[in-house]
Amino acid sequence: MDNFQSLIKSDFNRKLEIFLGDGAKVSLLRIIFTDGSSANVIQRLAFECAKIKILSPLALLFQHFNRIYNGCTIGTKATFSGGLVLMHPSGVVINSKVIAGKNITIESGVVIGDEKGFSPKLGDNVFIGSGAKIIGNVKVGNNVKIGANAVVVKDVPDNCTALGIPAKSRLNN
Repeated sequence: MDNFQSLIKSDFNRKLEIFLGDGAKVSLLRIIFTDGSSANVIQRLAFECAKIKILSPLALLFQHFNRIYNGCTIGTKATFSGGLVLMHPSGVVINSKVIAGKNITIESGVVIGDEKGFSPKLGDNVFIGSGAKIIGNVKVGNNVKIGANAVVVKDVPDNCTALGIPAKSRLNN
């Protein structure tokens, strides 16, 4: 449970950083009760339960609750390091095999999905814009921005922005 608590703390701290960076007025209540925070917590609970075989049915219950309450489907074994922020969880679908680093920010309608048994791997400090799709055996590097509605089907190197359908990468300035 220590890991669970530290991940939640990291997630909330990252959300605080984002809000402060946007110049928003911030309070603990706003961080906790904005949409996305409950989806984060429920996903973390589902992941913890999925690690313990006897609790795996509870993991599926948490996943189902997240789908009903927050409108997102996140695989119970999807692995995210600290700093996960689901800004607006509606329509988010994430495969169970996804492995992601720290400080991942996900907007609404994002799909991070499997193709032919392979799922994406995300580096650290990745922003994924609304409606973006990341599909199959692709690696998204560190410090990457995926633009709104981009469709990523090829690797995105570090320090790049990926835009378009299919997404093309360009180096960040």
